[in-house]
Amino acid sequence: MTDRTANVTWSGSLMDGNGTIESVDSGAFGPLDVTWAARTEDPEGLTSPEELIAAAHAACFSMALSHGLAQAGTPPARLDTSATVTFVPGTGITKSALAVRGTVPGIGEDAFLEAASAAKENCPVSKALAAVPEITLEASLAS
Repeated sequence: MTDRTANVTWSGSLMDGNGTIESVDSGAFGPLDVTWAARTEDPEGLTSPEELIAAAHAACFSMALSHGLAQAGTPPARLDTSATVTFVPGTGITKSALAVRGTVPGIGEDAFLEAASAAKENCPVSKALAAVPEITLEASLAS
């Protein structure tokens, strides 16, 4: 078991205030500035919770897919993954769209799509996002 902690400071109201993701346990990043405008309009060099969720989803999915492929005897040479998280003010997160392009020696397109679908369903971040109405996946092998 592991616990991960992020520390955030927020000042002011939602619309006019601003915040900073001060630190994370690992020291991998921070400080990162956040504002409502960066979340809903133009990021102007700032991050948002949805951008961080997208990064977490892409990383978790890639790890799960890599593991599944290796377990099947076809470890990937490379996986290029993106996740796009859609946030609608007043509604919340409505979608996470995963896209992966893989270089996987010795595997066919159908087997790759099956492994990618299993990773999408079973990665811990996908499971944490179970309340999101739509999680999509586009998966293809590099030629």
